[in-house]
Amino acid sequence: MVAKKDSNKARLKRHKRVRGKVSGTPERPRLDVFRSAKNIYAQVIDDVNGVTIASASTVEKDFSGYGGNKDAAKKIGQVIAERCKAKGIENVVFDRGGYLYHGRVKELAEGAREGGLQF
Repeated sequence: MVAKKDSNKARLKRHKRVRGKVSGTPERPRLDVFRSAKNIYAQVIDDVNGVTIASASTVEKDFSGYGGNKDAAKKIGQVIAERCKAKGIENVVFDRGGYLYHGRVKELAEGAREGGLQF
């Protein structure tokens, strides 16, 4: 019998490998992405001090619509960009969280770039 691969276990393995190389600083924090089946979350993190500077997700009350599609991901990217701009952050390091740079993760990144973040 062939066992089915645990895709989340593989993602966590990729994420751990990438996190060994990618780290956020106060000058250039890390934009982290997490996606579930129905929602998408983004955080801007300063790893040196261990604090979350800004966050946005489709779970928030002011977000309307379905959170598990590309349109929602793009909106969240734009929201996180404007929240970063309000705090004086323009440059970030993108951490895709072990996910492929495709679909919703790509749309979130493009939305953040359109909002003015550089990475």
